Amino acid sequence: MMKSIRQTGLVAIIGCLLASSCKLGRDYVRPDTGLTAAFRGADTLVGTADTANIADIPWYDFFTDSMMIMLIDSAIANNYDMQTALKNIEIANQSLRQSRAAFFPEVEAQLGGTNQQWRSRDFYSSPSSKWYGRDGQAEPPDNLFMYQSQYLSSISISWELDIWGKMRRQNESALAEYLQTFEARKAIQTGLIATIAEGYYNLLMLDAQLEVARRNLRLNDSTLQIVKLQRDAGEVSSLAIQQTESQMLLATSLIPQLEQEIAIQENALMALTGRMPDSVYRSSALMDWRMQDTYDAGVPLQLLANRPDVRAAELALRAANADVGVAQAYRYPTLTIDASGGINAMLPQNWFNIPGALFGGLISGATQPVFSRRRLKTQHEIAKLERDKAEISFQQTVMDAVHEVTNALIMIEKLNEQYAIAERRVATAQLGVKNANLLFKSGEATYLEVITAQSNALTSELDLVSIKQQQLNAKVGLYRALGGGWK
Repeated sequence: MMKSIRQTGLVAIIGCLLASSCKLGRDYVRPDTGLTAAFRGADTLVGTADTANIADIPWYDFFTDSMMIMLIDSAIANNYDMQTALKNIEIANQSLRQSRAAFFPEVEAQLGGTNQQWRSRDFYSSPSSKWYGRDGQAEPPDNLFMYQSQYLSSISISWELDIWGKMRRQNESALAEYLQTFEARKAIQTGLIATIAEGYYNLLMLDAQLEVARRNLRLNDSTLQIVKLQRDAGEVSSLAIQQTESQMLLATSLIPQLEQEIAIQENALMALTGRMPDSVYRSSALMDWRMQDTYDAGVPLQLLANRPDVRAAELALRAANADVGVAQAYRYPTLTIDASGGINAMLPQNWFNIPGALFGGLISGATQPVFSRRRLKTQHEIAKLERDKAEISFQQTVMDAVHEVTNALIMIEKLNEQYAIAERRVATAQLGVKNANLLFKSGEATYLEVITAQSNALTSELDLVSIKQQQLNAKVGLYRALGGGWK
C-alpha cells in the first residue's frame, strides 16, 4: 500500500516537471460586482453621444484656471504624501525583484574556514584515534591533543524546484502588491487634486463674500448718514440710528471673520503644495466661472478601470487569491537539489593540494509534511478566508464608488436648481434695496424697511456665492468619483 502511494506521488511530481504547468490554487476570476447599466440620475446630466467620459480628461485639461493648475502641479511634485507614495512603490519593487529571484538557485561561497578542536585524556575518544602527528612526535599527548583539524574552501548550491507553482503564486502575489502601490499613488493624487481644487474654489468664495460684505457696508453707511440727517431734522428718533448702526456693524463683523478664513485657506493650500505659509494669487473670480449643464459620467463598469481605489481593491483580491495557492503548495512535497564542492584538507600545507584536497557532493530529496500539528492546514484555511475578505472589500469598494458618483450627479442637478432660485432671490433683493432707498429718501418708506431690504440682500448674495462654490465643488467631486485626476 505504502509503495503504491509513493509511486503515485512520484508519478505526479514527474508529470508536473514535464508539463511545467502544475500550479496549485485557482486562477483569479473577477467576482460579480452587481454593477448596473447606468448611474441613477445620469439621464438628466448626460452629455452628447460624442462627449468623452470626464474621468478620461487629464486634470490639466479639466481645470482651466492657470493658478489652480500651478498649485496642483506643485503639489504633485512636492506634497509629502505623494513623496511617501513614491517610496512605497520603490519598496514594493524591491520585494517584487526578490520574488522573481526565487526561481534561481541559491549559491553560497565559503572563502576560507578552519576547524581545530583540542581534547584531553578524559574525552570519550582515545588520543591516538584523532591525533595528527607534529614535529616528529610519535606518540600523542595525554592532554590537549589535536582532536580534529580541517581547512575548507567551498561553494554550495541549493535549488528548490517549483513543481507545484508555489513560487509562481508568490510572484503573482508580489506583482499584485507592487501594482497596488501605483494605485495608492494614483488615489493620493486624485484626492490631492480634488482637495486643492475645492480649497481654491473656497478661497474664491471667501473673496466674493468679502466683496459682498464690503459693498453692503458701504450701502449701510450711506443709509446711516441719511438717518442721521433725518434725526437732526427731527423726523426720526435716536432708535433709528441705533438700529441702522447695528445693521452696519453686522456687515462690518463679517469682514475680519472672512479675512481670517481667507488666510487660513491660503495656508492650507500652501501646506498641500509642500511650502511654507504664504498668500495665494487668484487669477479669476468665483462669479466669472461658467459651468456646463451636462456631463458624461460614462457607465458604472468604467469605474473598474478608472477608480484607483477600486483597482487597488481588486489587486488586493488577486494577491489574496495567489496566497491561497502558496499556502496550499506548502502542504505538498518539496523537491530540492543541493550540490557542494571545493577543497578540504586536514593539514594546512595540504589545503590547496589539487586534486588531493578536492571534494564534491550532490543531494536531492523530496520532503513531504506528515504531521505539523495542523499548522499548514490552518495557514491554508486562513488564506482562503483572507481571500473571501478581500472579495467582500472589493465588492464594497465598487458599491461605494457607484454611490459616490450617483450622489455627485444628484447634487449637481439639485444645485443647478438652487442656483437658478438664488439668482432670482438676489435680483429681487437688489431691486428691493433700490426701491426702499428711493422711497426712504422721498419719505414714503421707513428706515426699518430699508434695513430689512439691505439685510435680505446681504443674505441672498452670500447664499448665491455659497451655492456657486458648491456647484464647482460638486463638479470636482464628480470628476474624482469617476476616477479622474491621475491621467
